[in-house]
Amino acid sequence: MGTAGWVLYFVFIIGLMYFIAIRPQQKEKKKMQELMAGVAVGDSVLTSSGFYGVIIDMTDDTVIVEFGSNKNCRIPMRKDAIVQVEKPEL
Repeated sequence: MGTAGWVLYFVFIIGLMYFIAIRPQQKEKKKMQELMAGVAVGDSVLTSSGFYGVIIDMTDDTVIVEFGSNKNCRIPMRKDAIVQVEKPEL
């Protein structure tokens, strides 16, 4: 294999790494950014720790989530702790 063969082999390996590792990670990051942009007060959310709650207040990067039917259980957390959002039915 000459120099051209090694260059093609190297380009192939770099391309393979891009499609296996980098591209799916970028797609997941974009999906999470869209999820965070669509979060609003009143949405039901699932947190990364597995708790379901309702957003009652928001700032730029923090949300206050109310858990359960007890109105005293309100916890502030970062927006990136939200993994799933369900919009309320009107």
